[in-house]
Amino acid sequence: MGIPLRDIVSKREISIDELHGKRLAFDGYNVLYQFLSAIRGPDGTPLKNSDGKITSHLLGLLARTTKLMELGVKPVFVFDGKAPDLKLETIEKRKAIKIKAAEKLKKATEAGDTEAMKKYAQQTSRLTADMVSESREMLHAMGVPTVQALGDGEAQAAFMAIKGDVWGVASQDYDSLLFGAPRLIRNLTISQRRRVAGTRSTVVVRPEIIDLTNTLTNLEIDRGKLIDAAILIGTDFNQGVRGIGPKTSMKIVKEDKFNEHKEKVPRYKQVRDIFLNSPQVSDYSLKWPGVNKEKLRELLTANRFSEQRIDKAIKALQKAHKQFSQSGLGEFL
Repeated sequence: MGIPLRDIVSKREISIDELHGKRLAFDGYNVLYQFLSAIRGPDGTPLKNSDGKITSHLLGLLARTTKLMELGVKPVFVFDGKAPDLKLETIEKRKAIKIKAAEKLKKATEAGDTEAMKKYAQQTSRLTADMVSESREMLHAMGVPTVQALGDGEAQAAFMAIKGDVWGVASQDYDSLLFGAPRLIRNLTISQRRRVAGTRSTVVVRPEIIDLTNTLTNLEIDRGKLIDAAILIGTDFNQGVRGIGPKTSMKIVKEDKFNEHKEKVPRYKQVRDIFLNSPQVSDYSLKWPGVNKEKLRELLTANRFSEQRIDKAIKALQKAHKQFSQSGLGEFL
C-alpha cells in the first residue's frame, strides 16, 4: 500500500543513464506485484504459457532486470520475511479487497462486461510462494543476488543503503524513507509508463529520485518527525487519524503538536519502533557472478519461453556482466 508522501518529499526527475554504475536494492515483492498487475491479456487475465501457468512475473522480471543491467545498473532483490504482527490487519484488509474483486469479476464475466473484467481481474492479483521461489531461482541464474529479510523487505533494503552496500532503494512505495534509506528511486520502468491503479489506462512517468537528507532539510524536520507525520496519515502498521492528510500531519509535527493527537494512535510506540529498530540481516552477500546459461535456459524453457527470447536474454546478460567485470569496484558504490 505504501504511505502517501508524494506531495511533501523533495524529488527530482532523472534519466536512467544517471544510475549507470549504481547498486540498487529492489523491493522484490513490490516488483513482482507490479508485473502481475500490469502484464495481462485483453480480458484482464494474467499472462499464461501454453500449460496454463501464470508467467507475467517471470516475463516482466526477466525483461526489465536484463535491460537495467545492460544500462549499467547492478540490481539486488530483497524479499520480505515474516510480517510484523501490526501488519496483519493490513494484510487481512488486502485479502478482503481481493475477495470482493473476485466476486465482482465473476459478475462482470457473466455479464460480458469486458471493461469491468479488466478492472477487477487486475485487483485479484495474488503472489504465491511458488512464484516468489521461481523468481528468485531465475534471478540467481541471471547472476543477480537476492537477500532474504527477517521482516519487511523495504526495511532491509534501507539498512543496506544506510550501510553503503547499495546506493539507493528502488520501489514505488515511500516506506523506505521512513526506514532511513538515504535515496529512493521511483518509476524505474523501461517503457516509462505506469498503469493507473484499478484501470487498464497508463500514464507517462519519469524516473525520479527522492533524497532523504534534502527532504528533511527542506521540511525543517528530522526523520523522527517524518515518521510521526506518516503515523498520523496511516501506515501499513496502523490506521491513520481521521481527517489528517500529508499537509496537515506536517503542520502538526512542525508545530510540535503531535502529543495532542498521540492518544488517537493505538500502539504508537510499537509502530514507531518498527521504523527505527527493525531487526535486519547483515551477513548477506552481494555478488554478480555472471549468467548461468544452462540453468537459465532450463528454467525459461520449462516455462515455455521461446528460444529466440531465451537466446536474446542470455546474450544481453553476458554483455552486462562483462561490463560489470570491466568496471572498477568503486564505481558501483
